[in-house]
Amino acid sequence: MNVSQREQPFRIIHAGALRRPIEYCLELFGARYPGLAVEVEGAGSRECARRVLAGKQYDVIALADQAIFAELLVPDIVQEYFIFATDQIVIGYNRSSRGSSDINRDNWTDVLLTPGVAYARSDENLDPCGYRTLIVWQLAERFYDRPGLFAALQAGCLPHHVYPKSIDAAGALLEGKVDYAFLYASVARQLGFPYLVLPSKINLSNPAHAAYYATAAVTVEGKVPGEHITIRGQPIEFAVGVPLTAPHPDMARAFIELLTGAEGHAILDECGLIPC
Repeated sequence: MNVSQREQPFRIIHAGALRRPIEYCLELFGARYPGLAVEVEGAGSRECARRVLAGKQYDVIALADQAIFAELLVPDIVQEYFIFATDQIVIGYNRSSRGSSDINRDNWTDVLLTPGVAYARSDENLDPCGYRTLIVWQLAERFYDRPGLFAALQAGCLPHHVYPKSIDAAGALLEGKVDYAFLYASVARQLGFPYLVLPSKINLSNPAHAAYYATAAVTVEGKVPGEHITIRGQPIEFAVGVPLTAPHPDMARAFIELLTGAEGHAILDECGLIPC
């Protein structure tokens, strides 16, 4: 590493849902590189990709949806990426959440649509958890044979309860601004929320249901202003890569080896993710 490279901090941008596992991995990584200057940014995964596309330099980019790499970053920004974990969409709540003593996988739609109950999600144009939540709602309409359910859930989630990233929706739940939030199971576990596990046919956790997940789709903003793309449901997969312009590519690859190796797997498991 030359002098100019040493003067640049090691920079990571990651999905908000990956904040804790990235922090834990950096603790181990820092022990290997004493005195290493590190800068970390968290955002919704689509927003992460947009920052890289806008020319900001990072050494590592870790996203909550591997499809974003193929859609926006490969091959011009990132040459290759690695899938390292899976998860599922759940409904987090507090013990004081209205209806929480009765909510279950059969009645959750009725609980959420009860007048006075507030629930949150993240923005589908910025964060995979946002478009995955909309896909879950579409699948639920079909799974429960409830025509109009998707539209009702959309209407019931007020605009000020749609947050830039899932960790922000979790924060609203923590602060009591909402009764429920659609989150990754890992985020709910990390923050100590009780949560409702949805049927595997709608929670995007099971590759065996990939064809069924793909029957649902949402439209989000594309790579350039005014462009829109369609995203179909698929099993949740988190992925990581090294941008071609990374100031410290060797160190970035070493960090990814840590994240995807035995030590990283232990951290991911502790944080509620399922290592691949």
